[in-house]
Amino acid sequence: MAVKVLFITPPFTQLNTPYPATAYLKGYLNTLGVSSKQMDLGIEVILKLFSKEGLTKIFDQIEQNEIDLSDNSARILRLKANYLQTIDPVIAFLQDKNPTLAYHISEGDFLPEASRFEQLDDLEWAFGTLGVRDKARYFATLYLEDIGDLITEAIDPNFGFSRYAERLGMSANNFDEMEQALENESGLIDQIMWEILKKKVEEVQPQSIAFSVPFPGNLYGALKCGQFIKSQFPEIKVWMGGGYPNTELRTLKDPRVFNYLDYITLDDGEAPVRLLLEFLDGKRGIEELKRTFVRINEEVKLLNNSSVKDVSQREVGTPDYSDLRLKNYLSVIEVANPMHRLWSDGRWNKLTLAHGCYWGKCTFCDISLDYIGRYEPITASILCDRIEEIMAQTGENGFHFVDEAAPPALMRDLAIEILRRELTVVWWTNIRFESSFSADLCRLLRASGCIAVSGGLEVASDRLLALIKKGVTVSQVAQVCQHFTQSGIMVHAYLMYGFPTQTTQETIDSMEMVRQLFETGVLQSAFWHRFAMTAHSPVGLDPKAFQVQRVGVGEGDFANNELDFQDPVGADHSQFSQGLRKSLFNYMHGVGFEIPLKDWFDIKMPKTTIPKNYISNVLQSEPDLEYKSHQRVLWIRALPELVAAEDEGFCELVFSGKKEDFAMELPLELGQWVSKFLTQVSYTQQLQTLNPIIQSYEEEVGSFDELVESEVWEILREQGLLIF
Repeated sequence: MAVKVLFITPPFTQLNTPYPATAYLKGYLNTLGVSSKQMDLGIEVILKLFSKEGLTKIFDQIEQNEIDLSDNSARILRLKANYLQTIDPVIAFLQDKNPTLAYHISEGDFLPEASRFEQLDDLEWAFGTLGVRDKARYFATLYLEDIGDLITEAIDPNFGFSRYAERLGMSANNFDEMEQALENESGLIDQIMWEILKKKVEEVQPQSIAFSVPFPGNLYGALKCGQFIKSQFPEIKVWMGGGYPNTELRTLKDPRVFNYLDYITLDDGEAPVRLLLEFLDGKRGIEELKRTFVRINEEVKLLNNSSVKDVSQREVGTPDYSDLRLKNYLSVIEVANPMHRLWSDGRWNKLTLAHGCYWGKCTFCDISLDYIGRYEPITASILCDRIEEIMAQTGENGFHFVDEAAPPALMRDLAIEILRRELTVVWWTNIRFESSFSADLCRLLRASGCIAVSGGLEVASDRLLALIKKGVTVSQVAQVCQHFTQSGIMVHAYLMYGFPTQTTQETIDSMEMVRQLFETGVLQSAFWHRFAMTAHSPVGLDPKAFQVQRVGVGEGDFANNELDFQDPVGADHSQFSQGLRKSLFNYMHGVGFEIPLKDWFDIKMPKTTIPKNYISNVLQSEPDLEYKSHQRVLWIRALPELVAAEDEGFCELVFSGKKEDFAMELPLELGQWVSKFLTQVSYTQQLQTLNPIIQSYEEEVGSFDELVESEVWEILREQGLLIF
């Protein structure tokens, strides 16, 4: 069967796992019986570059060109032989193909060391005693970063492990600089990229090639590859889609980009891809394309066949990772931030619980765009079917649900379905810190394999959270963080500074809230982001409503997304970044809580107005659970065995836990009721409400109010009886 399309993720994204867009589209085309292939060109280039062969080319080029090097790069060059000797074993180790090398690396005298290793003085202070394998992977990561520094300085200033020429793609209002870079003489990385691409095209012989471009740091690679394909394989049509064009290129007018591509699609790819392939097969006219930019008579036209609906989430199929080289990804460790470690350590299968965001109100977010604004969930049963398919295909049981905000009710249903199917799954996702995440719901999620959540606390100020339309308060966030933490789920918070009208006082108060969240132990990881105003957000669409004004150039002919603005009411936020970053680094490692906030900054800062024990008081004041008849009840452990006791009229309920057994001696009537009750509300059954349980108890035994005040109920709650 002829391959209709080769999907490519251009350099660079993550080292540890493939970006999922190509697997999603391949999975959809499978449902249509359309043949496709895919490749992650980024990891292929990295593996070629970071090899003995690749490093030899790097060192040879530096020596031949007699490049003037910094002291650090000159040291790496002097250690050339050591790097050439160690690079292949280190890469194999990071691919989990050479695990015993960990002992050699962790001893500290195997790898050549340059400037990245200077932070090792703080290793034990910051991270405690790492295990041998983790310590070795951390050292190996620093080793790669040293080589990366050499490449950036002496070979290609646009290189980055998870991006390539990102600066050229970020807010590229016009195409001039990108075009100049594309027409310049190709460097070593470009040549390696082209060699790999040529080999793949000759092997697959696709009728067309589609680049998925999720980020600005993938744009240059896609266009450079498009340039090569048009030169070497002019009969192959080239197109592009993904997150970058979806956000940045919606107002595209410059026809020059079509010197490197033939088509650009927007938003969900399934329907546009199907129509485009049918057009290329001669089965449709060009006017029938959907959300697709083309160049006609030197003008850019957006063709949008609105009569063809988008594909429902039930019909998109299961992502297909089958022809990606999953065993070749690198599991690195960037230990400074626990959530960043999750991103870079281990391979995660990517899935979405729902299309879009169920909240869809945050004023800084691109809620006017389809990928957020159109909310469409699928059922837990379909999700688990896809989870099982992907696990069978990849041999991996780790899942990252990449939703904008995972819906709590669907997370609950998914967790129950995972338990019912007795699946072993490890997963994490992004959430809103809303009150639906009760302590018991978090316990259920943990039981199903959830290990971490990330969510937007943004500016930890109730006034600004209301302006953002986040739908939460700082108190609520603190209580939800406590629920997750107590259940054993790590919590990461996205933090924001610089939102319109934010004052210096609000910045220091927000910092104090964050300090207290870490000090009380309910938050384990966080990252400060500087607010950016985007063209598709409520702030960008109506800046006057937020008391700011746009400045600088107007809408360009190429990319349009991030906007410059002036905030006459708020503070100068550029002076806060270093202090916020430095303090957070310490808080994440459990130190520095006693240091006055102003000491983290080089400028004069006001004292915080937040009471010292604000967060701890909030956590202590959370009300106890009130039982209501509409609440759902669930038993998430194994059912107990009912055993007759020696005393007549009594029985024992024997609970077998993973670590130990325990028994409760109860009056026979109560024991029989509890046994029947737990069977009825077991996770293996349909989810029950509390109402029939209350009626049953009061008809057969006594007062339900007395039961919930009893030690029996307390033990059941501790062991796995959940109410939500």
